[in-house]
Amino acid sequence: MGDVSAFAFAFAPTLFSLLCTKSVLSKPPMIPTVDAIQPVATMKKLLPLLLALLAVTPCARAAAPAPHTASPRDDLVKHVETCEAILREFMADKTTAIPAEVLKQAHAIVIVNQFKAGFILGVQGGYGVIMVRRPEGKWSVPALIRAGEASLGLQLGGKSIETIYIITDDQTPRALLNGRLDIGADAKAVAGPKSAEADAWKDGSILKVPVLVYSKNSGLYAGATVKAGFISRDDEANQLLHNTTYGLPELLYGDWIKPAPETVFLMNYVEKITH
Repeated sequence: MGDVSAFAFAFAPTLFSLLCTKSVLSKPPMIPTVDAIQPVATMKKLLPLLLALLAVTPCARAAAPAPHTASPRDDLVKHVETCEAILREFMADKTTAIPAEVLKQAHAIVIVNQFKAGFILGVQGGYGVIMVRRPEGKWSVPALIRAGEASLGLQLGGKSIETIYIITDDQTPRALLNGRLDIGADAKAVAGPKSAEADAWKDGSILKVPVLVYSKNSGLYAGATVKAGFISRDDEANQLLHNTTYGLPELLYGDWIKPAPETVFLMNYVEKITH
């Protein structure tokens, strides 16, 4: 239909010009000749076609589909997908990979992506996901959270920071149910050991710290104390993403919440790397 519309508008000026030529619009001779009659007959045949094409043009435009615009839920799905990509990227690089021994001890995993709000202010706004391992060993559905007020790992000229928190106890993630958890204040946090730093955590004492922080800041060494901003619950986002009326407690600790289909890939990957 779009091709017909384009043809009508492209061909209309030509037909109109022909209709207005002197041979057509000028007063015909008293005794018409064949040469004078042929253009008129031709135009009479083409005029209905032109009118028909112009008539269907508005219909064609009205029938054209509106351009797709992302919905609020689409944005939330992208947040989950981004967090999954962050975790996979960390694990694919030996310099940032989280050791298997640490992942096996994880009681919760938090992945955040934050944005630079200004040169002085550092990173403030952001989002993330949290998953907890239940007593039977099964991981919860990914729950969306807000994140902010961190400058850890932000390089000069950088626009964002990606961080992973491995939580090693059950009490720390439950503190988030109160609304907000300040990493390094409400729960002690240190830079987590990486796969390339096996000697730094052989005694296992570092695994007793509630929060192990992983970032791409090469200046952090395993065991260094970290204050890494805050994370807070976002029930409205979770209800939209998972199509539920429940909030963070039910998402993390209830076994009746059906995960959004788009979160299954992250769930499967976390299950894979933590066993």
